[in-house]
Amino acid sequence: MKNEPRATETGSTDEPQPNEATPAYETREGSLLRSVPGLARIAAAAYWRSARWTVRASTRAGSRVMRAAVTGQEPAELFRSAEADVRARARRILGISGRHEETTTVTPEEIDAEREEARRSLRERGAELLRRSADVNFDEDSHPAYTRILEDLAPDEARILRLLAQQGPQPSVDIRSGLLPLKSTSELVAWGLNMIGTEAGCRHQDDVPAYLNNLFRLGLIWFSSEPLPDPLSYQVLEAQPEVAEAMDAAGHTRTVRRSIHLTPFGRDFCERCLPLDTAEFEAIASSSPDQPGEPDPGEQGNDPG
Repeated sequence: MKNEPRATETGSTDEPQPNEATPAYETREGSLLRSVPGLARIAAAAYWRSARWTVRASTRAGSRVMRAAVTGQEPAELFRSAEADVRARARRILGISGRHEETTTVTPEEIDAEREEARRSLRERGAELLRRSADVNFDEDSHPAYTRILEDLAPDEARILRLLAQQGPQPSVDIRSGLLPLKSTSELVAWGLNMIGTEAGCRHQDDVPAYLNNLFRLGLIWFSSEPLPDPLSYQVLEAQPEVAEAMDAAGHTRTVRRSIHLTPFGRDFCERCLPLDTAEFEAIASSSPDQPGEPDPGEQGNDPG
C-alpha cells in the first residue's frame, strides 16, 4: 500500500509548499531573469526612437539653416524660430501639448514692424533735438548728461575733480625696467603712480586708481603722455614710498613722467556742478539740514591758488 500524505485537520498535507521550500532570494532571481528580455526590448526601443529623433532633428536643422542662407533670413530670427520649434516638440513628447501655451514664434512681418517702430522713435527724438536747437527761446542751462554723471560719482571722485579744477593738472609717473629709453628694451613695472588721492584728501586711498578710471570713462579726465613743465612736482612724487618700492622691485629702473588733466567737458562740469570756491563750499555744507558744516579735508594744507 502506497504511502499517501496525511491530511491535517485543516485539510492541508504534510508535504512542504513551494514557497516554503524555495528560498526567497531564488524566487527574486527567477523574477529578474524573466524580466531581462522585456527590459532589453524597452531599452532597444528607446535607443531606436532617440536615434531616429536625433537624425530627424539634425536634418531639420540643416534644412532650416540652408533655407535661411538662401532667403537671407537673419540669425536672430532663425534662432528664435528654432527655439520655438524645439520647445513645441519637447512639449509634445512630454504630453503637455494640449495646454494653453504662449506663441513665441515671431513672423518676419512682426520683426520688420518692431524695427520700423524703433527707427521712427529714434528719428522723432532726433527731430525734437533739432527743433529745440532752432528755437531761439530755448536755453539749456547745462548739458543733460550732467545729472546722470553726478549719480555715477563717488564722494572721493568729486574731491579729485575739485582738486584738478582748483590746482590744475597733476603729475604721474610710470616705472619701467632698463636704462634705455626704447620701449622694446624695457618692461612696464608700475603705471600711473600719482599723489592725487593724498592731495585731494580722499578717504579711500586704495580706490584712487578705480576712481581715476571711472572719471576717464565718464569723459571728465584724460591721461596725457606729456610731462608738466614744473620738475619740482615730479621730484616730490618720485620720493614717495610706493614709487621707491616699485623702482627697487625690478633692479635697474627709470621713471617716465606723465600727467593727468581735466577734459574741456570735465572742466565745464566742475564749473557748473561743483562748488569750487572754499567759501561757497562751506556755506553749502553748513546750510545742509542733515550734515553740519565741517572743514573740508581736501582743503587742509592746500592753497586753492
